[in-house]
Amino acid sequence: MSSEALTTPARHVRRSRAGILTLALRDLRGGLKGFYVFVACVALGVAVIAAVGGLAASMRDGVVRQGGLLLGGDVRLSRPHHRMTPAERAWLQSGGRVSEMATMRAIARRPDGSEQALVEIKAVDEAYPLVGELVLSSGRAGSGTGTGSVRAAGGAIVDPILLERLGLKVGDRIALGALELPVTAALVSEPDKLTDRLTFGPRVLISLQNLEKTGLVKPGSLVRWRYSVKLAGASQAPSDKALDAFRVALDKALPAAGFVVRDRRDPAPSVTRTLDRLREFLTLIGLASLIVGGVGVANAVTTFVDRRRKVIATLKSVGATGRTVFAIYLTEVMLIAGIGVLIGLALGSALPIGVVALLGDAMPLRPEVTVSPLALALAAAYGLLVALLFVLWPLGRAERVRPAVLFREEVAPESRWPRPRVVVAVIATALALAALAVLTSDSRRIAIYFIAALAALVVVFSTLGWLVTVLSRKIPRPRKPMLALAFANLGAPGGLTRAVVLSLGAGLTLLVAVSLVDASLVAEFTTRLPKQSPNYFVLDISKTDRQGFVDLVRRTAPGVEVHEAPMLRGRLVSLKGVPVERLKPPPEAQWVLNGDRGLSYSETVPEGSKVVTGAWWPKDYQGEPLVSFEAELARKLGVGLGDKVTVNVLGRNVTARIANLREVKWESLAINFVMVFSPNTLRSAPYSVLATLTLPSTAPVADEARLARVISRAYPSVTAIRVRDVINAFSGVFAKVMLAVKVAGGVTLLAGALVLAGALATSQRRRLQLAVILKTLGASRRQILTLHMIEYLLLAGVTAIIAVLLGGLAAWVALTQVMDVEPTFTARAVLEALGVSLALVLAFGGLGTWRVLQARPVPYLRSE
Repeated sequence: MSSEALTTPARHVRRSRAGILTLALRDLRGGLKGFYVFVACVALGVAVIAAVGGLAASMRDGVVRQGGLLLGGDVRLSRPHHRMTPAERAWLQSGGRVSEMATMRAIARRPDGSEQALVEIKAVDEAYPLVGELVLSSGRAGSGTGTGSVRAAGGAIVDPILLERLGLKVGDRIALGALELPVTAALVSEPDKLTDRLTFGPRVLISLQNLEKTGLVKPGSLVRWRYSVKLAGASQAPSDKALDAFRVALDKALPAAGFVVRDRRDPAPSVTRTLDRLREFLTLIGLASLIVGGVGVANAVTTFVDRRRKVIATLKSVGATGRTVFAIYLTEVMLIAGIGVLIGLALGSALPIGVVALLGDAMPLRPEVTVSPLALALAAAYGLLVALLFVLWPLGRAERVRPAVLFREEVAPESRWPRPRVVVAVIATALALAALAVLTSDSRRIAIYFIAALAALVVVFSTLGWLVTVLSRKIPRPRKPMLALAFANLGAPGGLTRAVVLSLGAGLTLLVAVSLVDASLVAEFTTRLPKQSPNYFVLDISKTDRQGFVDLVRRTAPGVEVHEAPMLRGRLVSLKGVPVERLKPPPEAQWVLNGDRGLSYSETVPEGSKVVTGAWWPKDYQGEPLVSFEAELARKLGVGLGDKVTVNVLGRNVTARIANLREVKWESLAINFVMVFSPNTLRSAPYSVLATLTLPSTAPVADEARLARVISRAYPSVTAIRVRDVINAFSGVFAKVMLAVKVAGGVTLLAGALVLAGALATSQRRRLQLAVILKTLGASRRQILTLHMIEYLLLAGVTAIIAVLLGGLAAWVALTQVMDVEPTFTARAVLEALGVSLALVLAFGGLGTWRVLQARPVPYLRSE
């Protein structure tokens, strides 16, 4: 924009907002040169937030819209151990069609006993599935006919992976408990799988009649009974009013039945909670990339102001006030930010469509892609607030600079703080941004920690970047010319130091922290397990078989250690007289209130536990029911000594008083429970026995396998779970989660790379001038390249060192203060930071150096 174009309207600009907008738009006619990184930084962060919000909303909408399919009906009732009574069934059938099913763990074997595997049995009746289709290798089985072939042949439908593990094929026979069944088909998909509890093995689908013949269901066996209901008179989805009326009637008719009730409006709370947590985490990652990209925004605005020095000077010389100048350029850069936001929203809206198209079939539930106005509005708000936060300061400084100073060269900058109102606006924008992040998060405590850590990173890296610049100017120059010039460049005005340290440092810090947390957790779950951990957890040992089982194990494996405890399943109904449905515990404690929990009783303190508050009951105690509660969960749930806890066991509510709180070392792998009752409370209830088997450390793996085969043959209803297999399965899932976290953290690093590209572009002219001067003085291309590489290596090294220190500190805080895990330092995280830092700086720096070496000297030696 020329000074002549601004002189005429300068007076009325002060009184006209339309005039300010006109001048801003007129200046934008020259294009977005110098603002490409600005737009890219804003668009990247907005796209991440919009895409995450849109995909999460699509998944949630898919869960809600397909609620009936996921539940297998309009309503589902479930409870452990206790099958529905005839009276309960009659009442339920009066409200609609009912399908009954049972799930439990068991050991599936080849008939000759040569191979065996842990499986998840699902026994169903002839009505299953009420909604949806069961897909088999032989074709689709429609609603209500899913198990007809199973019942007719008396066979089993199994997961294909089980056939592979046992070396079987369709038509062969498989042993479950005391029963052998033919494999009639391979299972492709079941409509209600997503709402099932976590499975520990491949699925085996049989009829309820065959489940009874297996002999697996005994008093105390870990069986979960479920009942899907298709409400009468609801040809399609029933209304919210009808669903609420059914639940009210159920509470009145069966008040102490102990059912966990879900309806089609929220068929899988664990799934929706997981989606919400994932959305929050990735949204915070997107916000981090926006904040890091904000450095690029600030750099672009600073460069923009520098290029407009003569225009700003002219405006002020003809009477324009600092506020007028500020308003014109604030309008202009926010319009450019709006372009970045629109691009980000477009990309963020398109990404879920691509994800669903590529991965939809691999997801447990195919999302229904929809446009989420709330997600788009949230992403736009984040983008505009971050842009505003980072443009206010450089524009505020330009407002304070005198016209005479604006004509000076870059080597004589004038650093002045913006006016108080601009400082207040910066603080208000930062607070608004933090408030938006906290208020839109379900876990506000985590959001507050994240925002505080992010703010600390920006402050620390900004300060360190300034310190590196100052120190580079003051330290004695090395004797080697190239090294001396490299240090001079690090401390030069408009250099790369601050931008690189701040932009790449934040992303690398996140990667180092994630790597160290990953290594520490892996060490916690592997190397820090007990030196002699159990070989097997054995479930579903009946009370009558208890002694015979122990004798068999000791005969088969001399020297084996056997630890055992009674086990039941029950659901928390109320704490301190308040129904659990009304409680709002922190997210990390919510799981205790969802579904049923393992319960036990004991005369003595369980191994691996220590009473920290209160006292254990005496042996042969016969007073009121007492319970021992895990201390950390008790604190999070707000209960303590003397409070009453009510659990539903086998359809009967049992109320006990908290007598003590225990600290439990879960990593010991000893038998432990959140709640352990006094023996007189649960001794008369049907229960099974849970045992751990620990072989001598010198015992070969073959002895483990032989012991498992002997147990499965003598006690077919018993389930032996190899501890190492569980740890390996968990490690596999954990590795995938940590990989996803690292990829998400890479988004922040990508934002830092964009900022680095912008910083190189900003300093390109000064570097070209220096290179031309060096060429004129006789420097070769090799020497110039060496100079730049030294500078880039110094920057990469400083950035990586800072990232390692701060990433280590962040990991230490997360591990010790949040996860209660002992930190483990690994050189891999350090090498990753060094490698990534070096690669990015050299890649972008090499590109910039190539452009410098291609430049012709004459244009840059002319006087402007």
